[in-house]
Amino acid sequence: MGKALIIGAGGVASVVVHKCCQNSEVFEEICIASRTVSKCEALKKKLDGGKTKITTAQVDANNVPELITLIEKVKPDIVINVALPYQDLTIMDACLATKVDYVDTANYEPEDTAKFEYKWQWAYRDRFKEAGITALLGSGFDPGVTSVFSAYAQKHYFDEIHSIDILDANAGDHGYPFATNFNPEINIREVTANGSYFENGHFIETEPMSIKRVYDFPQIGPKDIYLLHHEEMESLALNIKGIKKIRFWMTFSQNYLTHLKVLENVGMTSIEPIEFEGKEIVPLQFLKAVLPDPSSLGPRTKGKTNIGCIFQGVKDGKPLTYYVYNVCDHQECYKEVGSQAISYTTGVPAMIGASMVMTGKWKRPGVYNIEEFDPDPFMDALNKFGLPWHENFAPALID
Repeated sequence: MGKALIIGAGGVASVVVHKCCQNSEVFEEICIASRTVSKCEALKKKLDGGKTKITTAQVDANNVPELITLIEKVKPDIVINVALPYQDLTIMDACLATKVDYVDTANYEPEDTAKFEYKWQWAYRDRFKEAGITALLGSGFDPGVTSVFSAYAQKHYFDEIHSIDILDANAGDHGYPFATNFNPEINIREVTANGSYFENGHFIETEPMSIKRVYDFPQIGPKDIYLLHHEEMESLALNIKGIKKIRFWMTFSQNYLTHLKVLENVGMTSIEPIEFEGKEIVPLQFLKAVLPDPSSLGPRTKGKTNIGCIFQGVKDGKPLTYYVYNVCDHQECYKEVGSQAISYTTGVPAMIGASMVMTGKWKRPGVYNIEEFDPDPFMDALNKFGLPWHENFAPALID
């Protein structure tokens, strides 16, 4: 069918590469590119010999001319961006210049401000449309699958969805006193930012981690959940008709929050540069360097994740509640692809999103959030490629 250029060689990229190789009918060739080419080579070595032809390349994802040169050399049908969110715009610029389709898993955030929103990428809409190419934004799990769940609920079960609660639970245990399951810089920036929820047409900000509930998750049990800001709320607020309220909840243990509070109190989560021994360093980047690498957590992590959405709305004038979710087992993921479930739940949807564009099912010139396409083929692919979903029409609700 075609060729993909995968930019990034971390935990999520590793899953994307594994899954592209499992879907060799669509991904006949892939090129893995990263600043550290040895990481790309290690991935190639693991998977060489299958039906998908794998090549590697070195690239600085901050450098548009370098990206353009690489895209022109590789001639991919799509670029799968699993680099850092700070690099979304440079990669989009390179895709525009070369007229190649684009997919990512997380929206752009500036390196010097802990702020993630879609406005920077939505500004590319007209240019992508004029170039005749597709940009698919947020094809991870949340954002990503949770947005597809929303489109699926809207298409099949509701006349109007009035409220969405997105619930992200990780009951994995890696045995470390403190570690983050994905890039510590991104993770800690998310958690220490103000929370927010959408209600009646606008966003209401909350103090970080100030709203807490307990939710009893299928296959995991009761967990503390905290209200956070999360990017998919911004696009769902525009794309789900009748919506009045959207909240995003994530589980955190008391141990994690205590460590985080101490690190915050001593200034280690700051993104403001400080001078140390004649050099400028960013405390959060230094902290990232001393924490365990998320990709090293795979073999140690036991337990499950549960991520899904509870919808409330009306069908034929009657109230309806619907819960759709996926449960993923850390050890099963590690056995299959050598990564824990956090990387797995992001990497599988990235591959599926790219395949939807490549096969023409989701091919439309412009810049789109994932819920703007037909959810059915994506939902089918989730069951096929390792993220089966479950439905419940009488779940417990969050007050």
